[in-house]
Amino acid sequence: MTSLALGLLLAGTTTMTAPSDFLLDPSPYRARLVEGPGQGEVSLDNGLIRRTFRLGPNMATVALDNRMTGASMLRAVRPEVRLTLNGREVEVGGLKGQPNQAFLAPEWLDRMTADPNGWMFLRYESGPIRERFAWKRVRHRAPDAVWPPKGVEARFLFVPPVGHGFDGVTLTVHYEMLDGLPVIGKWFTLDNQGKDPVTVDRFVSETLALVEAESRVEHRDVATMLPNVHVQTDYAFGGDTATNANRWAVHWREDPTYQTQVSYLLKTPCLLEIGPEVGPAQDVPPGGRFESLRAWVLVHDTTDRERKGLQVRKLLRALAPWSTENPLMMHMRSAEEGAVRTAIDQCAAVGFEMLILSFGSGFDMENDDPGYLAKWKGIADYARSKGVEIGSYSLLASRRVSPDSDNAINPKTGTPEGQTFGTAPALASGWGQVYFRKLYRIFPETGFSLLEHDGSYPGDYDAAARPPLQKGADDSQWVQWRIVTDFYKWCRANGVYLNIPDYYFLNGGSKIAMGYRETNWSLPRAQQVIHARQNIYDGTWEKAPSMGWMFVPLTEYQGGGAAATIEPLDENLDTYERHLANCLGMGVQACYRGPRLYDTDRTKAAVGKWVAWYKAHRDILESDMIHLRRADARDWDGMLHVNPTLSTKGMAVLYNPLSERINRTIELPLYYTGLSDRAKVRVEGGRARSYRLDRDRRISVKVGIPAGGMTWLTIE
Repeated sequence: MTSLALGLLLAGTTTMTAPSDFLLDPSPYRARLVEGPGQGEVSLDNGLIRRTFRLGPNMATVALDNRMTGASMLRAVRPEVRLTLNGREVEVGGLKGQPNQAFLAPEWLDRMTADPNGWMFLRYESGPIRERFAWKRVRHRAPDAVWPPKGVEARFLFVPPVGHGFDGVTLTVHYEMLDGLPVIGKWFTLDNQGKDPVTVDRFVSETLALVEAESRVEHRDVATMLPNVHVQTDYAFGGDTATNANRWAVHWREDPTYQTQVSYLLKTPCLLEIGPEVGPAQDVPPGGRFESLRAWVLVHDTTDRERKGLQVRKLLRALAPWSTENPLMMHMRSAEEGAVRTAIDQCAAVGFEMLILSFGSGFDMENDDPGYLAKWKGIADYARSKGVEIGSYSLLASRRVSPDSDNAINPKTGTPEGQTFGTAPALASGWGQVYFRKLYRIFPETGFSLLEHDGSYPGDYDAAARPPLQKGADDSQWVQWRIVTDFYKWCRANGVYLNIPDYYFLNGGSKIAMGYRETNWSLPRAQQVIHARQNIYDGTWEKAPSMGWMFVPLTEYQGGGAAATIEPLDENLDTYERHLANCLGMGVQACYRGPRLYDTDRTKAAVGKWVAWYKAHRDILESDMIHLRRADARDWDGMLHVNPTLSTKGMAVLYNPLSERINRTIELPLYYTGLSDRAKVRVEGGRARSYRLDRDRRISVKVGIPAGGMTWLTIE
């Protein structure tokens, strides 16, 4: 969206006056809980969105307004929470009697009534957002990384009707609205101060009857456009994107009560429900508490892919600021002590910050022999003395363990077969408990500060009863999710960096794969270089550069022979430097997998040069990226880093895949740099040249890009 278009959009909004674009300056948009806008109502409002609650005759959400566009997003009232307790369906809050589900006229609200069998609102309170868990800050991160996020939390207390059998049980619905982002989070806690245990069989923690994004009379098995929101939950796993990973809890339903919709068969997906598909089937003893999953709904102000992606990335940085940690990593192929110490020396010499004992290295993450741990503590101490962190790889879900009874039993097959990766260990089994005990032990006893947890828990169900942790299939997903996320939160609180090829960001995960096909690293070297830039381009629409890792096969990986590998490094230094330019130029770290980072003084100097360049520009290189042109091996390609809060507000990295030098005039969209009049551009740190921005805040720059090489421009 251009600045002019954005200005016209906001100028046409009657519900707010927008002092700035929140992606450029979020400071005016402070979240608060206020009375109104109607009688007997309170609202969470940050100037970007507003969620309004009517407090009588029961508490209910009666409006969700997009204040950036002026759109009313809610068409009907629903309960605040729905759950099944001890086998009985329960509704918490909400109002009944809306005559038409297509829209919510204000005059209807005074005539709507409370469900006599529903849980009733008692009182509310508010305060600042509290951290979900601790974050120990031990390495470089984004300058603006804040924890917990700034904003306000509102808590609404509900009690059951008298005589319904839940004496002493209360439920609190929690909302949090962040400063500077059009997002609102929600979860609930159930407290049992009664005499008997309560079982939370099922729950839906959020139901939003949203205005449909598209109206069709007939559907014909073609996907219908969904309302323009992004939903993020901490119940996310088994996927490399938010959509894949959140599918366990985020459900777009048809709404049969919406009788006036255009769809003849009432098939419009316009009802958002958030809750696990199965379970959780959790027992809450007297004096105990149950906490639901958490979900955040981000409201977009545009359909533009880049702007929507910027909003999602900003949300993830706010909810998981540890994902801005971005250490330079070497994947060590050998766990032989002498080789590891040499690799540590090489990392220190060229500025790499982390050494990972890679898959196939021979290091045993599950060996808890005191002598073994003491040996590796000595190595970790040595690495720390050199300014290098060390950690290791461990395989989890994509393995079969023995005895077979310790593997998850697929409810559909009655056997361990048919899980996400074929078979999977059961995390609530005896094996699973021993495995995690060893992981909890190894970090404090060795001083390791990294875990690459391959094949993390992907959501497999387990039909076996595994007392005292698990009753069976209904509670197995919830139990296993809690086991693995409790461990990840512990890692985050203890400064352990987490490489996890799964979407555990909101539970402490640091980085996932950027997105690549592993067999492509067996292609000829020149093809790998092009694929790498395509992977980064495609992988950063909803991930910041620091959130995804790439791969550089210093030695052979899954085949391809000498033509696919960089070793001997000095002989293939041109390819090695192209990989460094690809990844570091886009602010992305790769797994440089091999026995060494350099083999000659010339190679050492080249690697050190690129690392020093990266660190000199680190903050802007790790900032958001605007996608300029995707690599196609036919002409230039590149990206534009932007950050209006830095002195260097933009940095373009431009690549030439061709065998001859090219000269091009390239248009740079500078809106998201925050510049509005003039920009000073330096080519590779040279003399600044001033450019006047056009009405869309763009400039055109003439550049020359060397054959097979890269050039870079900084923007002030």
